[in-house]
Amino acid sequence: MTRQFRKHYTVEEARALMPKIREHLGELNHLHERVSKADQRFTQLHSAGCDLGGSSVNEWIRDLLRMRQLLYWFQSQEIQIKDLTRGLIDFPSIMAGREVFLCWEQDEDDIEFWHDLETGFAGRERLPEA
Repeated sequence: MTRQFRKHYTVEEARALMPKIREHLGELNHLHERVSKADQRFTQLHSAGCDLGGSSVNEWIRDLLRMRQLLYWFQSQEIQIKDLTRGLIDFPSIMAGREVFLCWEQDEDDIEFWHDLETGFAGRERLPEA
C-alpha cells in the first residue's frame, strides 16, 4: 500500500510534541498579527507616496523570516497546520492499517480525535479507548 506521508505519529509521539507545538503556534500567531499590521501600515504609506525602508521594514523582514523558520519546522516534521488562527493541527498516523490524521485544536487539552485524510475536521471521530 502506498503511503502519502513518510512520518506517522503514534498518539504518544504526538502528545510528546504538544508543548513545542503550543509554543510555536503562539509565536506564529503573534508574528502573523505583527506582519499583518505592518502590511497595512506599509500599504497606507506607499499609497501616500512615501518611501519605505528603515527599521520598521527590517523588523517586518525579521518577523517574516522567523515565521518561515517556524513553518519549516512543522513541514519538516510532516505536521500540518490546517488553520493557524484556530490552531488546528493534523498529525499523519496509522490506524487499523490505514493512513489517517490525528487531529488537535489549540483550545483542546489533549489529542482526542482523528479523521480520514479526505474528510477533514468535519469527519473527526473520537480516538478509541486504549
